Amino acid sequence: MIIASLFLAGIQGQGPQRVPSITGTVEKIEGFQSKVLGNKRNVSVYLPPDYAKDTAKKYAVVYMHDGQNVFDGMTSFIPNQEWRADETAQMLIEAGIIEPIIIVGIDNGGMERGNEYLPTKFKMGQNEVGGKADKYGQMMLDEIMPMINQKYRTKSGPENTGLIGSSFGGVITSYLGITHPEVFGRLGICSPSVWVDNNSLLQMVKPVNSRRPRIWIDCGGKEGPQMVLGAKSLYDSYVKVGWKRGSEIRISIEANAEHNEVAWARRLPSILTYLFPKR
Repeated sequence: MIIASLFLAGIQGQGPQRVPSITGTVEKIEGFQSKVLGNKRNVSVYLPPDYAKDTAKKYAVVYMHDGQNVFDGMTSFIPNQEWRADETAQMLIEAGIIEPIIIVGIDNGGMERGNEYLPTKFKMGQNEVGGKADKYGQMMLDEIMPMINQKYRTKSGPENTGLIGSSFGGVITSYLGITHPEVFGRLGICSPSVWVDNNSLLQMVKPVNSRRPRIWIDCGGKEGPQMVLGAKSLYDSYVKVGWKRGSEIRISIEANAEHNEVAWARRLPSILTYLFPKR
């Protein structure tokens, strides 16, 4: 584990010169301490263009996992490769394509990332991974979301609360939408690692509740047949229990896309437009 950490640290220290890439207003909450998980992480908050002007207005909120990679090339795992969530939201809001939203990037737990994002424990190589997704969800519900709701002007309800994540982050996005439909109503499930623990996520999908959410699922063709099949199977599982194709759930397979932030950034305008269209 120590060797792996040093190796990853070495990778992050190499490569091209990092360049700051923040657009608009992004506030940082440094060293957020989670009592539930017993660790610290940074939280970054993007505010829409009119936030400071219209002080009576409240906003829908999108929570994004792997927050290091969401806004800034200075903090992204691969230098300068990030979701460009701030640039994309700014452009779509100013163009009147989506409703103004707040975006909260929650940094992952480093070496704890797999444990926190995966619902069940399973063997991956010689190591056991996963099993802390419920605690991660508790951290969001009991610690991060109350802090965000107190500090910023947010709308409540599942129709105004979204989750977006990729890879293992796609798994936790789907899982929290399943286990807490009363909270998270708009899901962006990108390149989900459905394969983990023998596709156990597929068995967790439940029928739609009375307050129907909206779900986006995607994958890149160059991620491999297993990943594409997993995304399609997850989509089929939702449709089978009641989600309506198009109006409530959509899938996109981008033929030449790989498993990285460049691909997810390219699809983010479509994701946000589907999840939070201008009303």
